[in-house]
Amino acid sequence: MSLPIFHATTIVAVRREGQMAIAGDGQVTVEHHVVKNTACKVRRLGDGSVIAGFAGGAADALTLFEKFEGKLDSYRGNLRRAAIELARDWRTDRVLRRLEALMIVADATDMFLLSGNGDVLEPDEGVTAIGSGGNFAQSAALALLRHTEMGAAEIAKEALHIAASICIYTNNNIVVETIPETK
Repeated sequence: MSLPIFHATTIVAVRREGQMAIAGDGQVTVEHHVVKNTACKVRRLGDGSVIAGFAGGAADALTLFEKFEGKLDSYRGNLRRAAIELARDWRTDRVLRRLEALMIVADATDMFLLSGNGDVLEPDEGVTAIGSGGNFAQSAALALLRHTEMGAAEIAKEALHIAASICIYTNNNIVVETIPETK
């Protein structure tokens, strides 16, 4: 299976010891030009108990966030059911299936990578990543998870810093959202 790679962003999700973190960089690139450095591609959804990050076109991602939030409401916050139903709609709906984006959605216990192919993928080791720097960030996060005592948010942030040092479509303006929230 091959997921599309979107140039212009990196999102990484990490789960460790009861904490879930999703981090995203702030760079927006059009063709080979950086047009924005401070975009926010990670946000809380529903009642704040779900966090999501996206890679792809901004308008497409905003549409998907809105649709996913509707699914969360319909299924009373059940992340797994909302993810499956969004993926089904995304694949079969004539308008939605044209959207070019990938999403990571997570709550305190579950994390899923969603695609327009109908994929609802749950990572084995509590780490997943998307975007042009996704492979770099995922590799770094797995190494940090396996060989350090860092928390989920620290791992996600450091993995993005590592990806930014390698991937020209990723920058160091990082937004991290966690569940439960760190004070």
